[in-house]
Amino acid sequence: MPARSIGTATISFGLVSVPVSIYSASESKASISFNMLHKKCGTRLKQQYICPKDNNEVVTRDDTVKGYEFAKDQYVVLTAEELKSLEEKATSTIDVLEFVPLATVDREYMEKVYYLGPDKGGDRAYRLLAAALKETGRAALGQYAARGQQHLVLLRPLNGVLVMEQLHYADEVRPTTEVTIPAGDVKEAELKLAKQLIDQTSNEAFEPSKYKDTVRERVLETIQRKVDGQDITADITPSSDTKMLDLMQALKASLAGEKPKKEKEKEKGESRRKAS
Repeated sequence: MPARSIGTATISFGLVSVPVSIYSASESKASISFNMLHKKCGTRLKQQYICPKDNNEVVTRDDTVKGYEFAKDQYVVLTAEELKSLEEKATSTIDVLEFVPLATVDREYMEKVYYLGPDKGGDRAYRLLAAALKETGRAALGQYAARGQQHLVLLRPLNGVLVMEQLHYADEVRPTTEVTIPAGDVKEAELKLAKQLIDQTSNEAFEPSKYKDTVRERVLETIQRKVDGQDITADITPSSDTKMLDLMQALKASLAGEKPKKEKEKEKGESRRKAS
C-alpha cells in the first residue's frame, strides 16, 4: 500500500524551487497504551484539574490559563491571543540556508525523520537536488515552519529519495561534559580482547529486520490470552544473583562464546512461556 502524504512544502535553494509531498518515515508500534479504570466497576476514569489553594475545587478547562514559571511558584500568564501572536507563520517553505558535509552532522541532533517525494511539476528539480547531494556527499540545512514552530531540518538523499530530518537546535542538546567519567587508563590487554570481541561479532551491513521488540510481542500475546479467557500464570522470578565477573574474565568468556548466567536463565524462561 503506497504511503499517504501528510502535507506539502516547497524546497527553496538559490532561485530553484522544488515542490514536495511529505511522508512519515516510520510507523511506531512500540507504545501499547492502557487506560485507567475504576477497580470496582471497570469504568474508564476521567481526569480533572484540581486547585489545591481553593479547597481542591474542580477547575474546568474554560477557567484555565497558561503560565510560565519564571521563579519558584511564580508565574507570568500569557493569554491565548498573545500565544497565537508569537507562533511562527506557516509558509510551507523549506528554506535551505547552507550545505554541509553529511558526515559532520552528529547523530544526537536528530529528532524526527520524514520522507519527501516530488509534488506536481517538481520531478526534474527533485531528481537534480537528490543527485547533487549524493555526488557531493553533502546535506542541505534549512528551516521549516509548521504548527506554529520553526524547525531546523536537514535534507539528505537515500536510494534516490530525499529524507528530511528534523533536528534539535544546539541549545536543546546537552553537552557530553555533563556526564562524569572517572579518570583512569585503558589496559592494553583488555583493549586487545575487546577489539577481538568486536571483530568476532561484527556485521558489514545494518539489518534491522533481524531484531524484534519481544517485550511488545509478549504484552500483546498476554492481552490476547486474557481476551480469550485464559488464565495467566506468573513467570518464575529470575535469580537476583548480581555477582560481577572480572573484566578480563568476562572478555575471555565472551570470546569463547559462553553466555552469562542471567542470559541462560532468560532463555529458559522464554522456553517455558512458549511451552505453555
